[in-house]
Amino acid sequence: MYVVATAGHVDHGKSTLVRALTGMEPDRWAEERRRGMTIDLGFAWADLPHDETVAFVDVPGHERFVPNMLAGVGPVPAVLFVVAADEGWMPQSTEHLSALNALDVRHGVLAVTRSDRSDPDSATRSALAQLARSSLGHVEAVAVSGVTGDGLPALRAALSRMVARLPVPDGDAPVRLWIDRCFSIRGSGTVVTGTLGAGTIYVGDRLQVGSTGHHVGVRGLQLLGHATKEVSAVARVAVNLRGIDADNIHRGDTLLTPGQFNGRDCIDVRVHGDPSSRLPSTVMFHIGAAAVSAQVRPLGADTARLTLRQGLPLRISDRGLIRDPGLHRVIGGTTVLDVAPPSLRRRGAAIARAASLASLDGRPDELDELRRRGIVPRDELERMGVPVTLRPVAGTWLVDADLWTSLRSQLPAVVADWVQHHPLDVGPPVDVVRRTLELPDLALVSALVTPPMVVQQGRICRQHSDSALTPSVEAAIERLREQLVGEPFAAPDAARLAELNLGPREIAAAARAGALLRVAEGVVLLPGSAERASAVLAELSQPFTVSEAKQALGTTRRVAVPLLELLDRRGATDRLPDDRRRTRTSFAGLPTGPAREATAPDAT
Repeated sequence: MYVVATAGHVDHGKSTLVRALTGMEPDRWAEERRRGMTIDLGFAWADLPHDETVAFVDVPGHERFVPNMLAGVGPVPAVLFVVAADEGWMPQSTEHLSALNALDVRHGVLAVTRSDRSDPDSATRSALAQLARSSLGHVEAVAVSGVTGDGLPALRAALSRMVARLPVPDGDAPVRLWIDRCFSIRGSGTVVTGTLGAGTIYVGDRLQVGSTGHHVGVRGLQLLGHATKEVSAVARVAVNLRGIDADNIHRGDTLLTPGQFNGRDCIDVRVHGDPSSRLPSTVMFHIGAAAVSAQVRPLGADTARLTLRQGLPLRISDRGLIRDPGLHRVIGGTTVLDVAPPSLRRRGAAIARAASLASLDGRPDELDELRRRGIVPRDELERMGVPVTLRPVAGTWLVDADLWTSLRSQLPAVVADWVQHHPLDVGPPVDVVRRTLELPDLALVSALVTPPMVVQQGRICRQHSDSALTPSVEAAIERLREQLVGEPFAAPDAARLAELNLGPREIAAAARAGALLRVAEGVVLLPGSAERASAVLAELSQPFTVSEAKQALGTTRRVAVPLLELLDRRGATDRLPDDRRRTRTSFAGLPTGPAREATAPDAT
């Protein structure tokens, strides 16, 4: 199925032609038929050669109904442009062509109707010249009469040749149906219609209403007046919805595949039009079937920022147009360049942004987007309309390759700086590194770490071994081992540590090498002491006090309190509201990862 807008003429000549082609009445309202003038969107369809079907969206031509016309033309890829042989090119023809050109519609057929009333040659030459200067370029022209039927077979053949040149729609793409009609049917409920430009809708689908985010169910589908189980683009479709009243959805709203679009109320666009024209501060932004007021901030010679009155589900490369609401004229087309632009609050930000936008062509490219954004979740890029082929570096995070290389080169300096200022620490906590490098997620920090860097107990440090210690430190640790053999929890005091020549730097080096367990500042034990303490405490009557733990371990309160706090952080013990504790399951199986080790020992 193919969808074509009929545009160009203001009176009943266009509707007469559609009626003759389809055998259907496109004017839905009695007022339209009485006045011989299309006021709102009309719909009809016809068979073409080669078993093809084309649906027509008949749009009004009078200048008072331009918003209605744009709602019909916006989502449609091709046009049947109608000019009357006895009237020729008219002002409304120029207005319709201006809109089609702004929307970059590239496929069309010219129908010169009322050829039974006047020689069509002059009107045909004039219209073809006008169309050739637009995005439509050179189109096929057919002289027809909706009254006599002359030329209708030739017009059907021309339409068939045109639709054969249309781009193949992506039936697997996310659904974004711009709604152009909403109504309620007794016994069925809410029904909306629109032109489905991409994707496939199935009965039973859950879709999202763009304006509210509410989810609705697809109760039924109609294609060309017949019920069906699925509809693929491109198609005119009627969707019977459950879960929403007709009063809560409107023309210009959307039905979306959930999670595939974000509502955007600030976008950067390229404006296609007269570069010498001054943009007004307020415009009407038309896209799909929507029309939204927008504030304009000019940036470059042909770029601007639009702040929309309400968010729309937009993607990079979307084509729309802007109208001057005061002068009632089309200013030009727009191509969406960025749907998540940076703020312009800093001095010089607007100039820099204009320079950046000047290089964009409106075609989404993941490498370009990553270069500009640095770090972004994969699904966020996809919601912008960017095809993603790269693999995330961590979780769903994509990172620009040059930035990733730079971050990895900065990591050793961050670790070294922390150790220099915190000699008692083996290395900085993971979250400190995240904030220093301005990363959005801890997972990115872990992904940055490569040998000789490692993540140990929630901190980033260099790999060490006992052999990395100096002979004097190794000798001091050996003397300490001899002291603690009989009393493993009798940690030496400051004076004894000084005698052993174990200062803060030596203790930090030994802890990094795993040769000592640093329980707190000035409190060190041998490796494995925490596990041994947990086993001793498990034999006590549960729960137990600090005093009972101190006696069982054969140590002082100076050692017992920080040792218990270490066991709390590791999950070996639980501290109760009354400050008693109880042991948990086997210490050997307990986690000692970042969440439990990142907190520094309390000074209780």
